[in-house]
Amino acid sequence: MVADLARSWLTCSAPVAAAQAAGRPLVALESSIIAHGMPYPENVRTARDVEALIRGLGAEPATIALIGGRIHIGLSDDELELLGRADRVHKVSRRDLPAVLTGGGLGATTVAGTMICAALAGIEVFVTGGIGGVHRGAPETFDISADLQELAKTSVAVVCAGAKSILDIGLTLEYLETHGVPVLSCEQDNFAAFYTRDSSFRADFRLDDVAEQARFIRTKWDLGLAGGVVLSTPVPEAAAMTFEEIDALTQQALAQAKAQRITGKAVTPFLLAHIKALTSGRSLATNIALVKHNAEVGARLAQALAHAGRGAGAA
Repeated sequence: MVADLARSWLTCSAPVAAAQAAGRPLVALESSIIAHGMPYPENVRTARDVEALIRGLGAEPATIALIGGRIHIGLSDDELELLGRADRVHKVSRRDLPAVLTGGGLGATTVAGTMICAALAGIEVFVTGGIGGVHRGAPETFDISADLQELAKTSVAVVCAGAKSILDIGLTLEYLETHGVPVLSCEQDNFAAFYTRDSSFRADFRLDDVAEQARFIRTKWDLGLAGGVVLSTPVPEAAAMTFEEIDALTQQALAQAKAQRITGKAVTPFLLAHIKALTSGRSLATNIALVKHNAEVGARLAQALAHAGRGAGAA
């Protein structure tokens, strides 16, 4: 009954509804990266490119946003443009969903918000840039992203380029381990760090083969082990930044954020924008490259999960 009531808030686009009816795999995409993660017009252009890439690999993209008091699963070109251009777009995580829906405002979903909406729509794979995590200085500020709690409770596989390098990645991985969230890595042993390929921290398991990734995820859920799975894949080498450069830039950006008393959900967009300015836009090119690569990995995983089938371990 609760699930039926929750799904009554969903509006699926025609392509998403057709894919669901045909049993084709879907890949959820967040909208916060459009509204808060990149400037216009690169944000909308990247969103369209990512959707086209996923379709080219045989899956259907489902970009998620809140528009006019509804959760939209799959957006039109006009709706992508609206998100990319609007001056005021709410950043929607778990706590914000009721407020933005009842207020009828325009909302862009974070990792946590997108996971919730994807699960309601029956979508098992979600592609993002990088997950949120434990912020640097969290032992004093208690600034920990709601993404981590969502990963502990919502059964969606999240494909990402690791965690954003502006975070305390070691503590982020410790938090995920405490809450039983498996962290998989492909293409390398170590967890990725968004702009840079290697965080220096090992992932829990390395699985390069997409069929093995799908079997791992399906087995977890078949066992009744609710919650997400993180699949980390590094930014392509040609677009990667060095750890030394991005760490120095992050320290500068954090100092600016502290001086300007920027806190809470405003921190990450501020840091990303500040790093973009300090790199004369190079970090934006890296961001776009990693999102597109994540989309390729996610589309293939969605295909493999569809072929693995639900309840595969019971046979």
